[in-house]
Amino acid sequence: MGCVSIAVTRHKRQVLGIIPSAFTVNNLVGETCGKEIKVATMHERLLKMIELSDAFIILPGGFDTLEELFQMIS
Repeated sequence: MGCVSIAVTRHKRQVLGIIPSAFTVNNLVGETCGKEIKVATMHERLLKMIELSDAFIILPGGFDTLEELFQMIS
């Protein structure tokens, strides 16, 4: 996700990161490009993503990635 957000920023496009506050402890997510919104839970993150997004790019990941994909299309 970091590489994609950097490339998008370099091409003068908007990047919005929605991150559970637990992930911001000890800088687990690294440096942020663009605007960042902190939420309390992963569920709140998904709801905020659906509310604010026009499209989604799904990158290879684990079970959480699949869960988010299925919630978005259902």
